[in-house]
Amino acid sequence: MINILAIDDSMTMREMVREVLSSAGFSVTTANDGVHGVDVFQQDQYDAVITDINMPKMDGFGVIESIRGGGVNTRVPILVLTTESGPALKERARNAGATGWIVKPFEDESLISVIRRVTGVR
Repeated sequence: MINILAIDDSMTMREMVREVLSSAGFSVTTANDGVHGVDVFQQDQYDAVITDINMPKMDGFGVIESIRGGGVNTRVPILVLTTESGPALKERARNAGATGWIVKPFEDESLISVIRRVTGVR
């Protein structure tokens, strides 16, 4: 089973991601902000992380930096799922270690396809 961690301060968005990916056969754990997400990440093995950028307590850049600089599963694919689409933010995310960028609202099949691609699942 492929385990995905979805971090977003919007309950609606967390549930949408969970529903879409669960229906495609992925196991999805959610976290409601960056601090919670990093804590949850350190407690289990995840095959990919999806994070929003704009969140309270710790933003998505902090999440990416914490995972990449931590001692656990530092090479996990990290996808940014956000309403933001500016090139400077995308570059900042890439420089922090993000694997990809998806703009909200997302197409269900596109999200599933990206997750399959970064986790190697067909």
